[in-house]
Amino acid sequence: MKPPETQAKPEIGGRDVPPAVLLCVIKKRADFLKAARAPRIAMPGFVLQARAREGDGMRIGYTCSKKVGNAVARNRAKRRLREIAREVLPVQGKEGYDYVLIGRRLETAVRPYHILLADFEKALCRIHQPRPKR
Repeated sequence: MKPPETQAKPEIGGRDVPPAVLLCVIKKRADFLKAARAPRIAMPGFVLQARAREGDGMRIGYTCSKKVGNAVARNRAKRRLREIAREVLPVQGKEGYDYVLIGRRLETAVRPYHILLADFEKALCRIHQPRPKR
């Protein structure tokens, strides 16, 4: 059986989007705890934690506490975080990193999507900047 033909890259917001990259999802509590000790960037709509690890591929985790709201609000916030990660990480993410996105109360679910997307791009740039030595 012959695989289906690949379609041309779609454009989102006037920029080319690379083909989908398979992002492994972090599910183990130990991995979330390791990411919690890593550098973090707080943005208005979410908090990003990024940890360099051994191995290849990118992994992503999402979390929203009960402070975010009821189950409906938490699920909506996580859906929005998954979508921005799906768009931005294939372009700006680095191999061998674990990323954890933490939803924020009264912000993640209602913040305009294009602003949330820009915040995530800015957070990734800041997290991957070389740190000055003290």
